[in-house]
Amino acid sequence: MTTSRLWVVTAGARGFAVLALVGPILWYRDGVGLACLGAAAVVWLAASLLERRPGLTYSVSILEAAAIGVICGAALASTQTLLLALALPPFVGGVVRGLFGTWLAISAELVTVVVSALVAHQTITAEQGFAIFTWVLAGLGLGMIGTFVSAGVGAAVDELAPYLDAQRLIRQLLDLSTDLSSGLDVSTLAGSLLAEIGDHLPTTAVGIYRPRGESLVPLVSGDHGDSHVLDDAEELAVESWARSAPVLHDHTFAFPIGDSVVAAGRLAEQAELDVPEVERTILRLPEDLRAKSVQLDTALLFSDFRDAASADVRKRLAREMHDGVAQDIASLGYLVDALAARPADEKQAKAFAMLRERITKIVAEVRQSVLTLRTSIGESESLGAAISTVARHLSESSRIPIQVTLDEHSTRLRPEVEAELFRITQEAMNNAIKHAQCSTIEVNCQVHAPAALITVTDDGRGLQKGRSDSHGLKIMRERARLVGAELAIDDSPGGGLSVAVRIGSPR
Repeated sequence: MTTSRLWVVTAGARGFAVLALVGPILWYRDGVGLACLGAAAVVWLAASLLERRPGLTYSVSILEAAAIGVICGAALASTQTLLLALALPPFVGGVVRGLFGTWLAISAELVTVVVSALVAHQTITAEQGFAIFTWVLAGLGLGMIGTFVSAGVGAAVDELAPYLDAQRLIRQLLDLSTDLSSGLDVSTLAGSLLAEIGDHLPTTAVGIYRPRGESLVPLVSGDHGDSHVLDDAEELAVESWARSAPVLHDHTFAFPIGDSVVAAGRLAEQAELDVPEVERTILRLPEDLRAKSVQLDTALLFSDFRDAASADVRKRLAREMHDGVAQDIASLGYLVDALAARPADEKQAKAFAMLRERITKIVAEVRQSVLTLRTSIGESESLGAAISTVARHLSESSRIPIQVTLDEHSTRLRPEVEAELFRITQEAMNNAIKHAQCSTIEVNCQVHAPAALITVTDDGRGLQKGRSDSHGLKIMRERARLVGAELAIDDSPGGGLSVAVRIGSPR
């Protein structure tokens, strides 16, 4: 498609050049000029036809420039009007080959116009030389325009370019993955960075934060049992990130590390604390921690890529289920309704009624699965708000009361952690509705970033023997393992089942 669009541009430019030249030549009744214009038109027509053949585009533009140079040089003594044609080949070269193509076209036409003029007329006057220079310089300007046209048209229509770039980058990532000695686990790398800071500074608490919108999300923290010691440090971290510079206030400090994170913490309150030395250490730390910050930045980018890819897969599956499976099953229901309208006997009528009830239930489950796949955590709502929303939808569709209790701080978890905890909670509620035969479900959501604890408890029949076609519990464990969370599934003391997922230790 890109080649076709560029061919339209070059062919249109040649046609415009013919129209721009034929007017003045006819006005001055220049017979030699008209004959030479006819030769140039033949050259341009042939070039336009040959450009349609794969592999000839680049060479055709150079041959075209040389041919136009020969024609203009041969007609130089009779007419200088035709020299306007020298401005076209550099434009065509820029369109088909960029700035390099412009220089090749200018070189080819400049050499041939001078040589052909000397061969045909033995001399080039100062006026003729100035005219040649003027139109070649105009060709250089048009060639630069052609270069931008080529880049713009190619970027607008090359639909495969992003996929080809993605292929190249993913192959490079696969090749490099064996050399990643520290892996790509965000929690592990952030913890290593945290320990390194603790080795350089006497701290009572320190945390690693990542920007998310206008706030910071804690990746990992160590507060030695004091649940509020990092509150002031978190505020200082926002200031440090906004200023892109270290900040030290009283015993609280913050400084950016690499391109994606900022560290903040509180120094130990010691009487012998050497404040100037601490300041020098904080100023030096970003460079000392550069290697670990690059590793963490890489892991965060990989996590973002994985989340974007999984979100796209969920949307595609939801769309295919809604437009395909759900519609086909609904059509079967309409067919059963038509057959049930005229049953052969009472037994057949009961069979049709049972079949119709089963189809209705399957359609409801498919639609619920579509809702599950499409539901995600928006940028403006918290994890608890997203869980409350999906719990309300599940309760309305199943007629089973779901009570959600929230204990959340305003600080958010990492996006990938929120996404996995949300899916685990969603799957636990779905399992309780489908298999537990329960009458109520309770959800407790406690989020004190970077820690969280979510429990889903029902009053049903408890943990049953696993089915060979059931993968829900396995998927929940895999999701927990992805973000370093602990998943516990146990029978409740009062009956029913309790599913708990924990990451860190909520304050």
